[in-house]
Amino acid sequence: MSLLKRIEQGQSRSGDQGTPQRPANGSSGSSGDQGGGLSSLQARRVSAPSSAPQAGTYFDLKSRVQNKLLSELDPSLDITKTEEVRRTILDLFEQILSEENIVLSRPERQRLFEQITAEILGFGPLQPLLDDDSITEIMVNGPKNIYVERKGKLVRVPVAFEGNDHVMRVIDRIVAPLGRRIDESSPYVDARLPDGSRVNAVIPPISLVGPSLTIRKFSKTPITIEQMVGYGSITAEAAEFMKAAVMARCNIVISGGTGSGKTTLLNVLSGFIPSDERILTIENAAELQLRQEHVVTLESRPANIEGRGEITIRQLVVNALRMRPDRIVVGEIRDEAALDMLQAMNTGHDGSMTTAHSNSPRDTLSRLETMTLMAGMDLPVRAIREQISAAVHLVCHQERMRDGTRKVTHITEVSGMEGEIITTTDLFLFEQTGMENGKIVGRLRPTGLRPKFMDKIEAAGIHLPPSVFGTGGRRY
Repeated sequence: MSLLKRIEQGQSRSGDQGTPQRPANGSSGSSGDQGGGLSSLQARRVSAPSSAPQAGTYFDLKSRVQNKLLSELDPSLDITKTEEVRRTILDLFEQILSEENIVLSRPERQRLFEQITAEILGFGPLQPLLDDDSITEIMVNGPKNIYVERKGKLVRVPVAFEGNDHVMRVIDRIVAPLGRRIDESSPYVDARLPDGSRVNAVIPPISLVGPSLTIRKFSKTPITIEQMVGYGSITAEAAEFMKAAVMARCNIVISGGTGSGKTTLLNVLSGFIPSDERILTIENAAELQLRQEHVVTLESRPANIEGRGEITIRQLVVNALRMRPDRIVVGEIRDEAALDMLQAMNTGHDGSMTTAHSNSPRDTLSRLETMTLMAGMDLPVRAIREQISAAVHLVCHQERMRDGTRKVTHITEVSGMEGEIITTTDLFLFEQTGMENGKIVGRLRPTGLRPKFMDKIEAAGIHLPPSVFGTGGRRY
């Protein structure tokens, strides 16, 4: 039996009990510093009972080789030149194995090299999950419990960190390049990976299971409207209507629950914006994938350790109005920035888009009303509702269904006011007809009504056939 297999078996016998055992001198057994923990990792030795002489040896071997590599690597290396750095690491890796008299087979050697390289250049145990295109979300619930989402379903994966300090090193590696911080005084943070994937990290004391990490992966190839039609997320008729609404500069709010695909749909719809328009995007963590050339991306910023320097979404929306935008695209409205977004939509910035968390189109309007009240302006409710009904043309609602699929379930026009109530008209509704092999069967059907802003679409030179709205496409 090879050395690596023996030490991995030893790891599994001891690792199932929790984190690796502490050495006899009482040290933590894992690095306390964020840069690799050379002294503490090298000092770590596992005092295994005689019945399991190989227990913990894998972590010890990996740590010794990794930290020797870190000590011998040139600090001035540009780690963005991945292939060059990998070659340098490989040369040092082979040299260290030779000096340590560690004999491994070729597959074992390659596996150990990839794991160590992931620690140095990537994000440790998470790197293989990030490289797996079938995974859409990664959830780390402490060092030993890691789940992923595949095809809308959550599954646990046989991947683990060495301990809480190991998770913290990866979190720090994510947030540090962005100028953000996470510690006991600020125990949660929103960030993004270099490829744009969205990250949320929460650490003790507010997380009781250890450092927790949630990563919404960034699609390397943006999803197209044709793919969404192929997946059954939206029908060709509804897609044609939404394309016409975007091109005709309708203001659109995309609503839905967490993980329902709001940002993906926003990306798809923003692709219909003509390339000769100036677009400003505003986000907490930049993840939109607009393919037009004339795009300015703005990102909010939390306060620094002294409580200064915070830049909010609301401030960015106000500033965006001074930057001569044709369109403003806000990744998500979640607070008093709703007031400024409505003002922008009502003051010559038609064609703006945003997303909001809600359970239905009607709830979306209620949330916009509530968030506007959060701005602290002493406005009567009727005035706010008039602002909403005048600003928003469409609410496109998306849901993650029980079978894990994402579907557009409502396309609803905000048609005006009746008394003090905002009136809406459903133009498309999802109709479920049954279940087949565990999958929901249904279709987004037109209601047969055309929107009041149809003149706006036709004025843009876009002529939709009556079949888009169902038989006859009558106007209500």
